[in-house]
Amino acid sequence: MVSLTADMSPLHPDRNLALELVRATEAAAIRSVPFIGRGKKELADGAAVDAMRAFLTTVNFDGVIVIGEGEKDNAPMLFNGEKVGTGRGPQCDIAVDPIDGTTLTAEGRNNALSVLAVADRGAMLDASSVFYMDKLVTGPAGVGVVDIRLPIGENIRRLAKALDKPVDELVVSVLNRPRHAQLIDEIREAGAGTRLMSDGDVAGGINAARHNARTDMCVGIGGSPEGIVTACAIKALGGHIQGRLWPRDDDEKQRGVDAGLQLDDFVYEADDLVKGKNTIFVATGVTNGELVGGVRRSGDHLYTESVVLRGASGTLRRISSEHLTSKWL
Repeated sequence: MVSLTADMSPLHPDRNLALELVRATEAAAIRSVPFIGRGKKELADGAAVDAMRAFLTTVNFDGVIVIGEGEKDNAPMLFNGEKVGTGRGPQCDIAVDPIDGTTLTAEGRNNALSVLAVADRGAMLDASSVFYMDKLVTGPAGVGVVDIRLPIGENIRRLAKALDKPVDELVVSVLNRPRHAQLIDEIREAGAGTRLMSDGDVAGGINAARHNARTDMCVGIGGSPEGIVTACAIKALGGHIQGRLWPRDDDEKQRGVDAGLQLDDFVYEADDLVKGKNTIFVATGVTNGELVGGVRRSGDHLYTESVVLRGASGTLRRISSEHLTSKWL
């Protein structure tokens, strides 16, 4: 089996694959532009899916979508199990989210992204049968220090000590959901501040793990697919991520059991979510955010900002691109 880093010659390093994938997230982000702030999240998502899929067909890899837009009957494009790429090159697991933050896009709010993640074939956990996951993400200082099984207050104190900063200077990102009311209270009672996210916990997790970011930790229950995608990025940042699957009811729990997933508070570590270090994470901003800027239109040109994170090299690259509007919109 050809891996992401099997060929490291000057002509075909795996970073070329990473840069090719940027074209797919750029396309998805740009195609979303006419729908930003228009209140039609389904149309925005559909346009982004179509654009991403069109570009993925041109990439030289043998990809299988492990985390996509759903099962084939419900999502005709980029469904779980779909094969993408030319069929030549490395055999990969693919996770796609053409728009992470469709509601953010529809409402014209910040932090919507177009996202792709890639790992060696068989590396990604397929958690599609259980939609939600309880997650804990920090930067490198949290490795071996914090643990999702501990009370949030204890994790805050441990991380503050590791970062050598006062507890009252720590900022914790949490999705603003009713299910997190007690968690938010406990964070504040511990003395830390909160940054409440309306959507987009992929960006929240990455921002918590980045060097010199404005947040120190990201916690709470969000999508399981987003957890796998975030883990691919965390591998490149040297950060900490743990997750526990959170079935909504007995039927979903049984589907998880049938799929061979570990439930009952089992903690998935980073290498359980995505095996190895051969990961690539790519994101392009749809709307402005802390991680990347959104698509900007100025006259005859469109401007995009993207990040590429490679686990094998531990690098984060920023890519700013200029596009002729006439070619896209």
